[in-house]
Amino acid sequence: MSMLPTQLQNTVRVVGRQLPLNTVASGSNVLRLARPVIGRLTSIQKLQLQKRGFLTIVEQGHEGWRLTLGRNPVRLSPGLNLYIPVWHQVQKLDLRESSVNIPNLQGYTADNVPVLCSGSMFYRIRDSYKACFEVSEVDKNVQNIGTSAMRSVLGTFSYDQVIADRNELNQRLNKVIGDSIAQWGVECTKFEIQSFQPANREIERQLELQMEAERNRRKQTLDTKAAINIAEGHKQRVILESEGLLEAKSNEADAAYKTVVRDAEARQQQALMEASAIAKQVEAISRSLAPDSSTEPSTEHRLTALQMLVELKRLDQLKAIASSDSNSTYFFGDKAALGAGLEGAGGSWGVDYAQNVKDNMQKASNAESQVSIRTNGLPGAAARAA
Repeated sequence: MSMLPTQLQNTVRVVGRQLPLNTVASGSNVLRLARPVIGRLTSIQKLQLQKRGFLTIVEQGHEGWRLTLGRNPVRLSPGLNLYIPVWHQVQKLDLRESSVNIPNLQGYTADNVPVLCSGSMFYRIRDSYKACFEVSEVDKNVQNIGTSAMRSVLGTFSYDQVIADRNELNQRLNKVIGDSIAQWGVECTKFEIQSFQPANREIERQLELQMEAERNRRKQTLDTKAAINIAEGHKQRVILESEGLLEAKSNEADAAYKTVVRDAEARQQQALMEASAIAKQVEAISRSLAPDSSTEPSTEHRLTALQMLVELKRLDQLKAIASSDSNSTYFFGDKAALGAGLEGAGGSWGVDYAQNVKDNMQKASNAESQVSIRTNGLPGAAARAA
């Protein structure tokens, strides 16, 4: 700390009270002696002290810069600091968050709607050196930047966008203003749009009419979409119903086809089984007609057996006709129709011979069954002997 000038060493006035400085040689001693006294002073007395004395007070939340003859800046922290009039110049800055109001700013939106907009900008000084020495009247310049940025950013938004999402406008303003004032050591903490309205009543009325027309247009659009959806639903219903009918018809046709095929297969199987049974009957009858049962029946014997079966079938039909209530008379044809040509018929009524052969075959079958039953009841050796 440099020595005080000679003309200032005689006395120091502190609120009308003199402090002798015949033993004080430096500014640090002056501060050490004056600090207990200043601590008990009121705000008015402190102001008088700053005006009449050689000390300055930097409040909490503030920061000061002291220049000596306009150069060599020294940072002043909150508290009591030395200040010599004429020799020193002191500038104090508020480091707390401050706000600037921008009232009734007239501008135009992106869709050329004249509006009145007001807002509040909040900022804080981060670098007091830049705010003090790189810009003059930092508060005024910050307000000017906020006003111009608000007018320019407002022109990039339509009226409906501002009404629908005001937060987007606030964020855009905060970024634009923050980028502009960062070079001065100032930070834009936030920006809030307070009011936003048309510039006059005529504009407001036109906007109301436009909004009403827009609502009607949206209503018509929704009604049209609803009608389209209803028609589309009816179309889909008809398509699904026709597809369902087609599927049902196809299933019915498949079922009928499968039924016919199964019936035909059943009739085919029945015919095969009946043919096999007839073949076995013909074989049995032809063997009974043969003179020797051990020999193979001849073709004539098989033909005779087949004719006998035909006559038996005819006999069954005659019985059915005779037992029917609707038919009581049957006219026979020639003798051949009655089996007169059968070998061994013995008369004109060959049907009787066929019936006798059938009865004999039935008796022979029953006799074989009884022999088999008796044989199964004997011991093993007796059964072999039998």
